[in-house]
Amino acid sequence: MKILLTGATGYIGQRLLPLLAADHDVVCLVRDPRRFSLPDSVPEALRARVQVAKGDLLRPATLKHLPTDIDAAYYLVHSMSGHGENFFTLEQQSAHNFTQYLNTTPARQVIYLSGIANDEGLSVHLRSRRAVENVLGQATTARLTVLRASIIIGSGSASFEIIRDLVEKLPVMVTPKWLNSRCQPIGIRDIMYYLMSVLNNPDCLGKAFDVGGPDVLTYRQMLLGLAAERGYKRWIVTVPVLTPRLSSWWLYLVTSTTFSLAQSLVESLKNDTVCDPAKSINGVIPHECMGYRAALALAFQRIEQNEVVSSWSDALSSGTMRQNYMDAIQIPKNGMFFDRQLMAFQRPAAEVLDNIWRIGGDRGWYKTDWLWRLRGLLDKAVGGVGLRRGRRSPSRLRAGDPLDFWRVLVADKASQRLLLYAEMKLPGEAWLQFRIVDQPDGGHAVEQLAAYRPRGLAGRLYWYAVLPFHGIIFKGMVKNLIQYEAVPVAEGRESSQAH
Repeated sequence: MKILLTGATGYIGQRLLPLLAADHDVVCLVRDPRRFSLPDSVPEALRARVQVAKGDLLRPATLKHLPTDIDAAYYLVHSMSGHGENFFTLEQQSAHNFTQYLNTTPARQVIYLSGIANDEGLSVHLRSRRAVENVLGQATTARLTVLRASIIIGSGSASFEIIRDLVEKLPVMVTPKWLNSRCQPIGIRDIMYYLMSVLNNPDCLGKAFDVGGPDVLTYRQMLLGLAAERGYKRWIVTVPVLTPRLSSWWLYLVTSTTFSLAQSLVESLKNDTVCDPAKSINGVIPHECMGYRAALALAFQRIEQNEVVSSWSDALSSGTMRQNYMDAIQIPKNGMFFDRQLMAFQRPAAEVLDNIWRIGGDRGWYKTDWLWRLRGLLDKAVGGVGLRRGRRSPSRLRAGDPLDFWRVLVADKASQRLLLYAEMKLPGEAWLQFRIVDQPDGGHAVEQLAAYRPRGLAGRLYWYAVLPFHGIIFKGMVKNLIQYEAVPVAEGRESSQAH
């Protein structure tokens, strides 16, 4: 069949794409094709089956040129970072525009991944998902299939990463009362199984199903379960005095999440998200889902093997970036401040390029990492993303990847160029570029270029305030980047010869 996949750059979409491409032609609807790249898990033989189409579901005019020979569609559009009634309205508008387009095609089915909403007094996000279900079910000629899930556990998922952050960083947790709410977590592998199994399944047309794993747990039990999986001893004290806003700040400051995402999660966590047996999918698609501990073990296995396919932070909503950030792919010339370092080297260029490709994350920034961490803390303090997002893979980069508080614009190994764009809170725009360039004598050199475009007086004052630190950081950074040699240690990790 020919399948339309929305949300193709999101956490679920990136994992679903290679499964769909194994048997079908897939059209990926994205706002900006420049930041879309096929996951590494899509084999070369299947890449010709994937087509990229540009369109914005909030702008109906951009949908007029999309393919009209679609057989089925996945609607995986939902921003956890949105908030308030305006978000609620925009979600429905997006779904309505989608159905208007889909009605111009012969599509027989649309599949929507929603949230379990069997509780009273639903949060804005759970109410929004139910409202989107209504739009998709009533306004499209295609038959709707809905899968309603609670917390999804998998390497890179927002829920997993937040639980992991809390457990690994806090031996003692003073937590709000929502930790006693119940949920029914499900592994990402089982979500993929259901998303594929309902496709073109006549028994699933026009129906909605609750999907969940075998365990019904409180969030407190989930935290302690992860602690047990990792061999940690943790203590949790629940107090009633933490308001939703204070809880959001607590979650934001302790974990790698953004404040808007923390706010949305805290609001949703007041609701129990447990499957209703009357709405279970088991009677239609029998399947034994893995338990919570098994899903955790698989997630950590993927992390240790550097096989994290997608992450919650891949989505732009995970930070503060504007949607058209790829317009910054060329560093401007005018009105800019620059810090350029050029250093020749003798070792093989491939080794230096590998060091460039491994920058950030666990390896760090090659010079005065404590200053980078301090900058990350300051960014968190003013509502930015900070350094805790790390990177998707320790060795691979692609356009659109988050990298600490940067976003990858260009990762071109053939031209030996890496270009990063600042996602931190700034009174201006900042770029950081690394290139390996040829020397007149036939050798090579690393060019490291920090570029900054200030916004108003505050932007200029910021540049001059951090200028003294540039002398400490950037000169030593390019030198250490060239000289760095990883020393393998146990469990596939690495240490370094200090520089």
